Amino acid sequence: MSGNTFGQLFCVTTFGESHGAAIGCVVDGCPPGMELSAADMQHDLDRRKPGTSRHVTQRKEEDQVEILSGVFEGRTTGTPIALLIRNTDQRSQDYGKIAEQFRPGHADFTYWHKYGRRDHRGGGRSSARLTAPAVAAAAIAKKWLHLQYGMRVRGHLSQMGEIPIPFVSWDVVEENPFFVPNTAIIPQLEAYLDAIRKDRDSVGAKVRVVAENVPLGLGEPLYDKLDADIAWAMMGINAVKGVEIGAGFASVAQRGSVHGDEMTRQGFRTNNAGGVLGGISSGQDIEVSIAIKPTSSIATPRRSLDTSGNEIEVVTTGRHDPCVGIRATPIAEAMLALVLMDHALRHRAQCGEPKRNVDVFDPT
Repeated sequence: MSGNTFGQLFCVTTFGESHGAAIGCVVDGCPPGMELSAADMQHDLDRRKPGTSRHVTQRKEEDQVEILSGVFEGRTTGTPIALLIRNTDQRSQDYGKIAEQFRPGHADFTYWHKYGRRDHRGGGRSSARLTAPAVAAAAIAKKWLHLQYGMRVRGHLSQMGEIPIPFVSWDVVEENPFFVPNTAIIPQLEAYLDAIRKDRDSVGAKVRVVAENVPLGLGEPLYDKLDADIAWAMMGINAVKGVEIGAGFASVAQRGSVHGDEMTRQGFRTNNAGGVLGGISSGQDIEVSIAIKPTSSIATPRRSLDTSGNEIEVVTTGRHDPCVGIRATPIAEAMLALVLMDHALRHRAQCGEPKRNVDVFDPT
């Protein structure tokens, strides 16, 4: 199986399966000399890990990360950084009866036909469990980008099912299990998810992620556009079915007189472009939203096929999120940070340090 490595200069190669002994990654290309410890990564891993509230899967994984290489005397050496996260709460028996069945909405059907075999335990390599190593790797990128440019990458849930979530404040996002910027709406979300779970069903979500203090000039104008790479990375997240940059699909109804972001000596007046013009960062905030499908693993009987081609009825048991979008916020942050880190290093290699946003509009 190929396609396990992300990035050109800041490269992340993940390994492992949902119910294997461990998962992890190798991060190659991190600049030397940066202070780094497991604690720098553990915060984001704790935000992503399962079992954090009654509204997500109750699989209990501590997701404690171990640094195996690439750090000496507390600082990065410039050599590959190997990260390991041990699996400790697998319940593989929950998946025994689907070993020869294809679950609707899952990768079972395509994996089996492509490779001739599959790890049915929790989805194996196709499991969202494999987002944990990416989150750990991205914590390294987040720290370097913040130290180098003051960049900050953060996200929040902006819609759950039919319920849009008005933005109030970033300050409350980390204070609730939904990653919502609006505490007043939490009781409604809780009641909604309880009803979804009672119906033995699931629901989708929308997540918004923003990068602030992005320098001007990241990205290439043709096949390595910054926004194209961002969209590619976001679509690599499990269950993502749509990506918007800036105004996104709302651009369809906008006129050119509205969509085009006017410039003054004080800066851009709007940000419909989402911080990217012609594939290159404009110095504005990078704005991305992703659409996440409903969880495919539900207890409602569904029609499907088995590996012999027989029509069957599938009921998925085990521990599953009624809305996978709840834990997607730190994952979306991670993928955006990885893209920005890779492009920052690529820009430095070709053009030197990118321009800061100071005095760009009014050099006098």
